[in-house]
Amino acid sequence: QVQLIESGGGLVQAGGSLRLSCAASTRTFSSYLVGWFRQDPGKEREFVAVISWSGSTTTYADSVKGRFAISRENAKNTAYLQMNSLKPEDTAVYYCAAKRTLGVLTTTNPGLYDYWGQGTQVTVSA
Repeated sequence: QVQLIESGGGLVQAGGSLRLSCAASTRTFSSYLVGWFRQDPGKEREFVAVISWSGSTTTYADSVKGRFAISRENAKNTAYLQMNSLKPEDTAVYYCAAKRTLGVLTTTNPGLYDYWGQGTQVTVSA
């Protein structure tokens, strides 16, 4: 069982920045690809970004491309989501998720992930 703990959420004005962290309770963190998703109440969970086990491959949702950056430090068992130029429509609960790589570099499908964090609230005011 892998526990994922997100941190770094908060309230920020439009145009501001936040950096989310996702700390994993496993020494085999490099065996997992990591994705970030977000969800507004009453809406489906939405893919945001994903990074391969080595960090060499990343994929972003069109809505965040050029503004958000996903990264990871396997030595620290931690993944990050740097969010810049935030907009009110970025307001949501942000979740990190991990999937055993098993030959897959990245995936945007939330149903394929093995572990999820509890989420961290990001609120962007206009």
